Amino acid sequence: MHDHFEWMKSNDLTDNVFSLIGHDWMLVTSGTPEHYNTMTASWGGMGVLWNKNVCFVFVRPTRYTYEFMEKNDTFSLSFFTPEWKKALNVCGTKSGRDIDKAKETGLVAFAGQNKTTGFEQARLVIECKKLYFQDLNPENFLDKSIDAAMYALKDYHRMYVGEILTCAMAKDK
Repeated sequence: MHDHFEWMKSNDLTDNVFSLIGHDWMLVTSGTPEHYNTMTASWGGMGVLWNKNVCFVFVRPTRYTYEFMEKNDTFSLSFFTPEWKKALNVCGTKSGRDIDKAKETGLVAFAGQNKTTGFEQARLVIECKKLYFQDLNPENFLDKSIDAAMYALKDYHRMYVGEILTCAMAKDK
């Protein structure tokens, strides 16, 4: 199954998560290869919580991916080499309600090991199981300028914490 990927545990990752998420961006994907949605994200993180290796991602309720995150127990994070930045831009600015993102970008979905969907072109796919969610509350911003700058439309993110189940690193990237 997808022999150009090497499957590993999260403890084997050596990437800098600040570069992965904030600079390289990622696709947050939920659903099956036959019925999924994906969106680009540059906010999130990875760490240890509840004695588990976890990631946390933020999805606005207005995003189509939100519906898939709510319906499914798992999701994936896919990371790419720089030549895929244009495709990630499309996935972050266009809605899966309006276009077929895979067709538009050339991305090819595949079924992961944990009822997730990844992309053949990714250099790294991280599969996660949802553990927790929390809606951001504007009253809890200690720095009120964040609320003013990021939430003018009052469309506050839902944060999902996911246990990292497995990772797939492309052998050829």
